[in-house]
Amino acid sequence: MPPEDSIRPVSRALLSVSDKTGLLELGKGLAALGVELVASGGTSKALREAGLDVLDVADLTGSPEMLGGRVKTLHPKIHGGILARRNLEEDLKDLAENKIGVIDLVVVNLYPFEETVARPDVTYAEAIEKIDIGGPSMVRSAAKNHAHVAVVCDPSDYDSVLSELQEHKGLGEATRRRFALKAFQSTARYDSAIQAWLAEQLPNENENGFEEHVIAALPKASVLRYGENPHQSAALYGDFLSLVEPLHGKALSYNNLIDVQAALGLILDFMDVGEAAVGILKHNTPCGVGVGQRPLEAYQRAFETDPESPFGGIIISNRPFDLALAEEVDQIFTEVLVAPAFEADALELLQKKKNRRLLAFDPARIDATQHEWRGIYGSLLAQEPDRSVDELVGAKVVTRAQPTDEQRKALDFAWRVVKHVKSNAVVFADERHTLGVGGGATSRVDAVHNAVSKAARVGLPLKGSVLASDAFFPFPDGLEAAVHAGATAVIQPGGSNRDESVIEAADQLGVPMIFTGVRHFRH
Repeated sequence: MPPEDSIRPVSRALLSVSDKTGLLELGKGLAALGVELVASGGTSKALREAGLDVLDVADLTGSPEMLGGRVKTLHPKIHGGILARRNLEEDLKDLAENKIGVIDLVVVNLYPFEETVARPDVTYAEAIEKIDIGGPSMVRSAAKNHAHVAVVCDPSDYDSVLSELQEHKGLGEATRRRFALKAFQSTARYDSAIQAWLAEQLPNENENGFEEHVIAALPKASVLRYGENPHQSAALYGDFLSLVEPLHGKALSYNNLIDVQAALGLILDFMDVGEAAVGILKHNTPCGVGVGQRPLEAYQRAFETDPESPFGGIIISNRPFDLALAEEVDQIFTEVLVAPAFEADALELLQKKKNRRLLAFDPARIDATQHEWRGIYGSLLAQEPDRSVDELVGAKVVTRAQPTDEQRKALDFAWRVVKHVKSNAVVFADERHTLGVGGGATSRVDAVHNAVSKAARVGLPLKGSVLASDAFFPFPDGLEAAVHAGATAVIQPGGSNRDESVIEAADQLGVPMIFTGVRHFRH
C-alpha cells in the first residue's frame, strides 16, 4: 500500500484518445468513483453515447475547436489545470483569478502517425496531418507535474488505474512516477518516428544518407533469459518479432536472435535464385548451403558440407517447410527452424519437440536496406547493409583462362555464400552446394587450409570445385593451396599490391580467376 501522504485524489480527469481500446470501461469506472470527465472530439462523443456525463473541452475553455481540429486543447484552462502545483500558493492564486479548475488525471494517446506512414499509399499531406500537437503537449505537461497529476498513455494500464483508485481513493507517488516515465518514453518514440520519416522524405539533407543526430525510442519487446552467457543480462528492443513470427517453442535467447539475423541475411540473398535454397548456420556463420528443386534436396546438400556442425544450430529455407524436409530435419536436434511458412503436416510433426523454435518470416516485410548498428564504448557505429550480390555482372576475368558457364554458376553460388562467412573467409563450392567453408581465420591461407581439412574429414572431394574469397589474396600461397586441393576457378575482389603475382600464379596453374572489385568482410 502506498503511504497515505503520497496519494493524490482524482476529482477531474481529462480524456483525449485516438486508440479507444478500453475507453468506455475506463470512463464508466471513473464515473462510478465520482470523477468528473472532461473530453475532446471523438472521445467525448464515444463517452456520451455510452450514457456518461461528459464536459466538452470546448465548453471548459469557452473556445471552440478550430482549424479542422488542430486547435482544441492548447488553452490555459487545460494546461493551467494540469501544470498547477497544488502546494504553491502562487499557482493556486493564478488558478482562482483565472477561474481554472485543476485536472488530476490525463488520459491521452496520440494520433496514429506510425500506422499512417506505414501505408504504402499514404501521401505527404496525410502523414503531416497525423502529427499530433495537442496530445504530446498534454502528456508532457502532466508527466512534468507528476508530483500532483497522473498521466496514462497506454490502454493496458487502465485496469490498474481503476484498481488503485478503488482501493486507495487516489494514485500513489510510485504509480505517478512510473506513468510519467512511460509518458516521456511514448513521446520520445513518437518524435523519433516523425523525424525518421521526414529524414526519408529528404534524403539529400543527410550526408551520405546518415542523419546528423540519432534518435531511437524502441519499445522493449522482451527481457531475455540472459545474454551471450548466463552471467550477462539482456533484452530485445524493437519489432523484430513482428517481422519474424514465433510459431512454436520457448522464447528466443540472445544468441538465437543473433543467429536468426545472420540466417535471414544469408537467405535473402537466395530469394531470387529460382530454386529452393537452405542454409545451415552455427554461431551466426554458414556451415553449409545448398540449392535444389525441392527443399529436401537443398537441405541434404547443405548438410553434406558439414554433418557435424548442424547439431544445435539453425536451419533456414527460402521455401516453406514441407513434410519431407521436416522428417529429415527431425532426425537431429536443431535450435531454430526458419522459413516463410510451414505446411500443416510439417508443422504438426515439428511441434512435437518442445525445445525446438519455429519461426516464420515474410521477406516482403523485412527492410534489408536499413542501416546496421553496432555499439562501441560511448558510441554507435552505423553502416549501410552489405546487400550487393550481383558483382559477377561487371566482374573482370584477369587470367588467360576463361571460366566456363558451369564454373560461372558455381562462382556465383560461392560468392553469395562467402559474404556471410566470418572473415577471413573462403568457400569451396560447386553450382549446387558448398563443399568446404573456412572462416574466422587470422590469415587467408589458414582459412583455405581449414576449409580443405574440414572437407577431407567429412569425405567431400574438392576436385572440380570453385573457390570464393571475401577479400583479396595478399600472397599466391592461398590460391595455390586452393588449386592443389581441387579448385578449378577462383573469384575474389582483387586490390592487393601483389595482385600481379597472384594472377601470375593462377596463369601458371591454368585456372581462371575473376576480380569483382568488391570486398565482403564480415566481422
